[in-house]
Amino acid sequence: MARVYNFNAGPAALPLPVLEKAQAEMTEFAGSGMSVMELSHRSKDFQGIIDGAEANVRKLMGVSDDYAVLFLQGGASLQFATIPMNFRREGKTADYVDSGSWASKAIKEAKLSGATNVAWSGKEENYIRMPKASELKLTPDAEYLHICSNETIGGIRWPSFPENETLIADMSSEIMSRVVDMNQFAMVYAGAQKNLGPSGLALVIIRRDLIERTPETTPIFFRYKTHADEGSLYNTPNTWGIYILKLVTDWVDSLGGIAGIQKINEKKADTLYGVIDGSDFWRCPVAKEDRSIMNVVWRLPSEELEEQFVNESKKAGMIGLKGHRSVGGCRASIYNAVGQDAIDALVAFMKAFEAKNG
Repeated sequence: MARVYNFNAGPAALPLPVLEKAQAEMTEFAGSGMSVMELSHRSKDFQGIIDGAEANVRKLMGVSDDYAVLFLQGGASLQFATIPMNFRREGKTADYVDSGSWASKAIKEAKLSGATNVAWSGKEENYIRMPKASELKLTPDAEYLHICSNETIGGIRWPSFPENETLIADMSSEIMSRVVDMNQFAMVYAGAQKNLGPSGLALVIIRRDLIERTPETTPIFFRYKTHADEGSLYNTPNTWGIYILKLVTDWVDSLGGIAGIQKINEKKADTLYGVIDGSDFWRCPVAKEDRSIMNVVWRLPSEELEEQFVNESKKAGMIGLKGHRSVGGCRASIYNAVGQDAIDALVAFMKAFEAKNG
């Protein structure tokens, strides 16, 4: 069976060269006589893998020694709970921006354990844009400001980031898709299953001075310091996930790093948005200046046509184009591993569908 064009939001497409290399090494890795999944996480072979993964992340994202790079389990969702547990001290407040579904989940988790200020919410506008810096109602002595840099469901992203000394960003659906200045953030985290590798792994990049803030009452396993001190090996990590992340970051590096990937991603997004904006048959509901280049959302003239479009696209070998159940419509998640060939096939299908149904 031929491979389909995978527009799933996550778990998402992986680069074919990565899958092929993993396939070749599946039963025996680098002369070890074992699969990566059988290696001891305390072995020299696996230490080489995790060290290589960290070195790639530091190189590609410009991460200095002032930051710890962690490979943790629980995905991004676990970080929603552990961030306030680690960084919001008793009697203090944390600021959050409510830009969509994932930001609101982080807020819900933070409210369970302490004072949480929603500095801005796009809910009343149906999450169609990001706020301007002047719209943020920040707490003067807040412990940190939390944002979701790209909303997977809503198809919006921050075009530039608010200036804040303790800025924390959930970058799950756009990590390594565009160049960012890591020094602008106190912490960045991302579930791996969109741009970095398989599900079940989270990449956490965190400024070391922030790690020292954690209260002693925080359970040991949930302290970032615990994992930083042990090089992400406090407990048995997701060894396969870290191995795939290493291969994915090797692949990103081979394409010119994140700057090279950004050019490819911008061309893909421009191609797709060009078709959407070129006809009244398609409508993108979000503010143009805040449009995501990873998750492109659009509507058709009726829900019946949207259902027909999704059903016919599946028959044409295009998977994952149905919008999230909470918002409806259509969505193409065009992460790093989704090639221009997939975009070209999609826009050709869209043009043919409009000609037949417009």
